[in-house]
Amino acid sequence: MLDAMRYRGPDGKYLYSSSFYQGGMIRLAINDLSGGTQPFFSEDKKIVAFYNGEIYNSGEIKKRLSSTHHFVSDCDGEVISHLYEEVGEEVFSYLDGMYAIAIWDITKEMLFLARDIAGEKPLYYSINPDGRITYSSEVKSLIASRLIDTTLNYQAIWDFPTFLWIPEPETIYKSVKALQPGQYISYQNGNFKVKQIKNRFEINISGLDEVDLLEHTRCLVTKSIEDRLLADVPIGCFLSAGLDSSIVSTVASAKRSGLYTFSIGFDDIDDPYHGKADESEDARKYALKLGTIHKTIHVKASDFKRILEDFCHYGDQPFAVSSGLGIYTIARVARENGIKVLLSGDGADECFGGYSWYYWLNHQCKMSKPSTIGDISFQNNGIPIQQRVALLNAYSSVQRARSWHYYASESEKRRLFHPDFIHESSDRYFSLYKLSEQWSAEDFVKHDRYFYFPNEMLRKVDRMTMASSVEGRAPFAAASILGLSNQLNYNHFVKDGLLKWLLRKAFAPILPDEIVLRAKHGFNVPVDNWLKNEWNDLVQDAFSPDSFLRKSGLIHSKSGYLATAMLNDQERLNGHTIFSYIMLNMWLSKNR
Repeated sequence: MLDAMRYRGPDGKYLYSSSFYQGGMIRLAINDLSGGTQPFFSEDKKIVAFYNGEIYNSGEIKKRLSSTHHFVSDCDGEVISHLYEEVGEEVFSYLDGMYAIAIWDITKEMLFLARDIAGEKPLYYSINPDGRITYSSEVKSLIASRLIDTTLNYQAIWDFPTFLWIPEPETIYKSVKALQPGQYISYQNGNFKVKQIKNRFEINISGLDEVDLLEHTRCLVTKSIEDRLLADVPIGCFLSAGLDSSIVSTVASAKRSGLYTFSIGFDDIDDPYHGKADESEDARKYALKLGTIHKTIHVKASDFKRILEDFCHYGDQPFAVSSGLGIYTIARVARENGIKVLLSGDGADECFGGYSWYYWLNHQCKMSKPSTIGDISFQNNGIPIQQRVALLNAYSSVQRARSWHYYASESEKRRLFHPDFIHESSDRYFSLYKLSEQWSAEDFVKHDRYFYFPNEMLRKVDRMTMASSVEGRAPFAAASILGLSNQLNYNHFVKDGLLKWLLRKAFAPILPDEIVLRAKHGFNVPVDNWLKNEWNDLVQDAFSPDSFLRKSGLIHSKSGYLATAMLNDQERLNGHTIFSYIMLNMWLSKNR
């Protein structure tokens, strides 16, 4: 199991075995490079803890426990076993960081599994018919145990083209579940309970005026970035010269000399969402101002095409978020330069309201309600934005949530998938959302924060950095920042025509105006352009009679014709939808 994901931890391999419990981990050494041997024990050896991640407040916890507990290393994870002795299963609520944790309590014969509040670190598990529980950081590791039923989850396959990933807690296999962000499991004698981790790092802001809130926000974000510089190895940052990555790089470079920054450069291609896809020159100029050691990686369609099979492998499950190709490429170059930690700006959009459609959440553009619910979404760039918003406002909350942010609609999937597969896959899409028709603009943003953010952004950062044995860290995923975001209102997100208004104003004193006022530009790959040109053979292969999609009975003989028509649709961007079928076909070819 450990060897199946050795890239996640090439610096050490540790095992523990008893009559009731077997555990192990592979280590990527970041802190206390010569120490940090796992598992971490309590003094009486009755508590056994394995963990992956970083505990940023470990120093504070050690001070609190130093008079009653003996620490044998400088590794941050050693606090887990000793803190458990003091507070029991409440231990997870005191840990500020990213983590997947397993604690075996020998006396109680009880296992605890926990995942951090934001969901930065993955944790999967399967309960076998005989009552045994098997867990790991990756699904492929569970499969390597040969203890897992590998029956495919057809509902997950049905959902995949809508999201470009499989929504948790589901996975590609029926027998495997994901522990969701901010949850922990207790397992004893076959008794299985899932519980929520309390966020003890949320500070009430109800009494703050605007000036104090700006100061509080700046201090909170700054502290989160500085905390994530905890490392005994070289550190780097993703830098696009957008607001989020610039905040992270600016704060980090002020505290850490010799900081590396990295950006991706594309050919001069129009990105249909934001204009030109290449931001590398802006990033280079800002890195020069900061004084970082900057690396620009120039890529073409052929470069990313060559790494698609690696992208598929390290994605673990079917995964089609094309911007992950850039993360993977940067992480690989970072590791070649000796970097083992990369900080990203992911999460600022979900926590502070940065996505372009958030501007329209409170706009009531009027037109007659459509007679039927069609396929209108934010991907319909051929329809004027005012008309698009009016159509979306006529939808239910569930339909709007899908249409603002995601890709293949239910009707599009019905046309592309084989009719027999559609019959097997009951339409349970809407059950993924716990929505009401009274949803506010804040509710839509919060939904993205707790659904889209961990499933797409944090999954992408973790898988594509760890693929190169690099640890990705997202300061905006801090429990304290999530707690702050939950208390903000729409005017903090969008005000005076600016997205992320609060964050922009909070950091205006330390950033150049061109950064503060710069429009949102995602870390986008021009996938629509490439699939119609340099990558078109991938489309033909995925929908051919010999493809695994076709052989598995998932698509029909006319699906390829429909896919080509969708790519050439002048009113709707369908590149990501078609790319999802390409990646699903590739995953099936490697795993079935």
